[in-house]
Amino acid sequence: MMIIIAVIVVILLTVGIVWAIDKFIPSKLKAPISILLWIGIFALGYLTFNSVYNEIKFHDIKQDRYAAVIKNLVDIRDSELAFKEINGKFTGDYTELINFIETGKFAIIERRDTTVADVEKTKAYGGIKYTKEETIIDTLDFVSVRDSLFKKSMRYKTMMNVPFSKEGTTFALKSGIIGEEGKELPVFEAVVMKKDILFDQPKDLIKKEENAFSVEEINGDAIRIGSMEEVKVNGNWPKVYDPIKN
Repeated sequence: MMIIIAVIVVILLTVGIVWAIDKFIPSKLKAPISILLWIGIFALGYLTFNSVYNEIKFHDIKQDRYAAVIKNLVDIRDSELAFKEINGKFTGDYTELINFIETGKFAIIERRDTTVADVEKTKAYGGIKYTKEETIIDTLDFVSVRDSLFKKSMRYKTMMNVPFSKEGTTFALKSGIIGEEGKELPVFEAVVMKKDILFDQPKDLIKKEENAFSVEEINGDAIRIGSMEEVKVNGNWPKVYDPIKN
């Protein structure tokens, strides 16, 4: 759409200039002025088209890279939640997280309600028999964390690497505890700066992207999941970027 608008603007500008030359410029000056103006029009048209095209290309590149980044962040989040389920806290260490995925196991449990004798109440009321309801939890089996989260995929070994970035760039991972004493809650955060994802793109477009604000885009200068300031495990992107579940 932007390219079409740019073409229309150039066409209208060309028509206007041709009309002005024919109307106001003396005959002997029309030829050289027309040549100069046509050169200027073609240059303007090229610059306009190139500017619009570069933004469109940047937008497509950005969306593809963000989608790959978010897929890794979701893998990190799912791994952290599994780690917390078994260990009661999150971790800020990728080595520990990967080792957990490879060796950790979820317990498969069965809950069942049953009626048992309430010995204390029976004794308190002179031998009148009382009963009470109890929930019994049976451990049926154990399942590998790796099989549960990743099946046969080995992508958990590289989920810390930021796609399309410079070699060696990883998501910054933190974990900790927030809340007042006695009400502490575990938190984690994984984050990467947009400029690291788009490092090879035009600097002016990266700056514009960092300052962009829209309900359909990822606002701010970073993509993150979780938070070190509040209890949350979602990311800062709109639903359009959510990975498709297979």
